[in-house]
Amino acid sequence: MSHTPAKICILGGGFGGLYTALRLHNLPWTKTEKPEITLVDSRDRFVFSPLLYELVTGELQSWEVAPPYEELLEGTSIRFRQSAVTEINLETKQVRIEDGGLLDYDRLVLAMGGETPMDMVPGAAEFAIPFRTIQDAYRLEDRLRQLENSDADKIRIAIVGAGYSGVELACKLADKLGNRGRIRLIELSDQILRSSSPHNREAATKALEARGIWTDLETSVEEITADSISLLYKGVVDTIPVDLVLWTIGTRIHEVVKNLPLKQNPRGQIIVTPTLQVVDHPEIFAIGDLADCKDADNQQVPSTAQAAFQQADYTGWNLWASLSDRPLLPFRYQYLGEMMTLGINEATLTGLGIQLEGTAAHLVRRLAYLNRMPTLRHQLRVGFNWITRPIVTALTQNQE
Repeated sequence: MSHTPAKICILGGGFGGLYTALRLHNLPWTKTEKPEITLVDSRDRFVFSPLLYELVTGELQSWEVAPPYEELLEGTSIRFRQSAVTEINLETKQVRIEDGGLLDYDRLVLAMGGETPMDMVPGAAEFAIPFRTIQDAYRLEDRLRQLENSDADKIRIAIVGAGYSGVELACKLADKLGNRGRIRLIELSDQILRSSSPHNREAATKALEARGIWTDLETSVEEITADSISLLYKGVVDTIPVDLVLWTIGTRIHEVVKNLPLKQNPRGQIIVTPTLQVVDHPEIFAIGDLADCKDADNQQVPSTAQAAFQQADYTGWNLWASLSDRPLLPFRYQYLGEMMTLGINEATLTGLGIQLEGTAAHLVRRLAYLNRMPTLRHQLRVGFNWITRPIVTALTQNQE
């Protein structure tokens, strides 16, 4: 009697989805247990988002930060489908994708992350640039190139949001543009990095001040045009000329996920059990930005890459356990600290009893992220490039 392998469909190829797929591949399946694993993402590349900022300054190359899925999955049995998800049918256990395909599943992993909402104020969608994907980074690079090649004396940039992304972008852009840059951070609350540790907030404040970056606190955006941004502060609207607006706030759950008849919180996140299974649907797992998760210790799991990275390990194990009659493990989130880049060759980090800033933090951050890259092969390629690049650069300069 022939055995039909179980089908596992993973929607989304970020830290949650890709790392779940790789974890599944490396688990000890028997020949009769081994499932068909399909990973679906609308893009052709995985993005190691914490290092996306280094593309802006040219410190890293796109292949290091955004390797193709086909390359990462080479040598595995994981199928990759590049397509957008258009419908999920919970009754028939099928996923419809944009290219017309229909994928059956026995287990489903929702890991599609979030999208940056660009309709929060008039003009944002038309004139502001988000910073979440490799395409966003390319778009920013092109715009900066235009501005740097222009006759403008100063390049005026407004960054909406003084969270991690906004602060890291501000410092990188300030270092890239030097004295030519005029950068301001716009933040609705009364402080930058509201959810950060005091050490990292202080280090970031010093980095912003050292670079002459203006910070508008308790300020909201009223409108964005092609060459201006209107800000509301204490009841007064001020319109300021700008050359570029970057939008780093907000996360919106994918519409296909929001429309599912699953238990959700007011933000549209899917509520999951500590084993990362969707309430009332144990065949479905949800992780990352789109999941509302309390772990085994009843602590709320944050929507961060660090959390998704850890959830992927448990999700892979629990999928294996659910298909091989083994007990599932409740997720236990471990806060490992936080790291931020604060310009070229400068960073800050705190966690596990350690506090560092400056060049030392930059080196630790790079090594930590190298260790978290998705495959050993990619780690070795990137690590070798990091070691040899300074040598090649020095030899090239000597020859000139």
